[in-house]
Amino acid sequence: STQDADKISMSEQSQHLKKGLRARHLTMISLGGTIGTGLFVASGSTIASAGAGGALLAYALMGVLVYFMMMSLGEMATYMPTAGSMNTYAARFVDSSLGFALGWNYWYSWATTLAVELVAAGLVMQFWLPGVPVWVWSLVVLIIVFALNMISVRGYGEAEYWFSLIKVLTVIIFIIVGIVVAAGAGQDAPANFDNYEGSNAFKKGVAGVFGVFLVAGFSFQGTELVGVAAGESSRPRRDVPRAIRQVFWRILLFYVLAIFLIGLLVPNNDPRLLNNDGSISMSPFTITFERAGIHVASHIMNAVILTVVLSAGNSSLYASSRTLYVLAQEGKAPRIFARINSRGVPFFSLLMTAVVGSLAFLCSLFGDSVVYNWLLSLSGVSGFISWLGIAISHWRFRRAYVAQGRSLDDLPYRAALYPFAPLFALVLGIVVIIGQGYSAVEGSEEVDVEKIIMAYIGLPLLAALYLGHKLVKKTKVIPLLEVDLDT
Repeated sequence: STQDADKISMSEQSQHLKKGLRARHLTMISLGGTIGTGLFVASGSTIASAGAGGALLAYALMGVLVYFMMMSLGEMATYMPTAGSMNTYAARFVDSSLGFALGWNYWYSWATTLAVELVAAGLVMQFWLPGVPVWVWSLVVLIIVFALNMISVRGYGEAEYWFSLIKVLTVIIFIIVGIVVAAGAGQDAPANFDNYEGSNAFKKGVAGVFGVFLVAGFSFQGTELVGVAAGESSRPRRDVPRAIRQVFWRILLFYVLAIFLIGLLVPNNDPRLLNNDGSISMSPFTITFERAGIHVASHIMNAVILTVVLSAGNSSLYASSRTLYVLAQEGKAPRIFARINSRGVPFFSLLMTAVVGSLAFLCSLFGDSVVYNWLLSLSGVSGFISWLGIAISHWRFRRAYVAQGRSLDDLPYRAALYPFAPLFALVLGIVVIIGQGYSAVEGSEEVDVEKIIMAYIGLPLLAALYLGHKLVKKTKVIPLLEVDLDT
């Protein structure tokens, strides 16, 4: 039966973690890692730089990439649920050194993201209390998310469920208000499609769309958390495919429809969209709510952004601590990080990640945002690298599965469009990573060397991890017939 299969298919790495996550938790975990500042704030800058049509196209294409990646992850996560999915699958289906590199890449991606979110928490609170130092609010948020993760995996899952619900309701209300405003309520006339016509639609042409890919990609990062959480799901073979199917439609609704409405209602030359200081008053959501006569919109959206930061910090701590735990289980990190307390929480992994997250406090020591920008750059490209790792691992998994004479009908969840889907995700992902340096050369006569280094800082780190492990361990790519699909 499916329940029996769930019991026997759990990998050794995740047997010591509590199976405390239900289907509703998995769906919201994946959705919660997705809906964030990329939609609520950064979406405005994408329309300003690429036009309404360019932004919509970029988000739609990135949505396709993410869905293809999620199908690949779903096939592997239902067949072999584990709390450290990215690195475990790469090590098992491709090469141990690739698993080592991707595992540490995924850990520092989320650990540095935690630091970024802690800084963001301080900036959000300064909207209301500008006299209180940023580091004070960073510390408060760190204590909150650490406590939530210390309770148990159920504590993390339940908190993420409610955080995500607030964000989802905000987007739904925005879509309803947006449709009402577009229909002409409170306006002289219904909205027209001027923003989607002529040169307005695609400012800067292909180059503009290419530049927006980066922001759109950041907006979707975290969707893969459902794969990490699969190792702590009580019934992954039922719940993971369900979560993936639901997340696809919700992303299509919440992202593509929301971006369409923003492009319809907010002119791409609105000066508020061009503001680069991250002020919440510049959010296209705020602009739309104010057009509808909701004058406290900036306060409402600031509260929502605070929820976003708490959610992102919560997920960052969860994902990075579980990844470090599995690395230790596999002998790729010090054994102390594999220790579990009585509540099924990897305490030392959690503590280590929180310490790295505390790098955020260094930001308060600098008048400029040097530390913050470097942390942001380090976390950015690392997220895209993880997606490439999923595509490569799935391509190898399916090839090994067929080569060993197994029937595809026996897979608990079968990803559609193989091999096109993982290869498409791989190619587009590489294009996005290469495009990280776009902003360093776009619109200027001189190349900004520091920006280029910041854009690609994750790549030499990955190469060093991969080559270092390969030289020490003398690993090789695993032949298809020798790939372990059973234990």
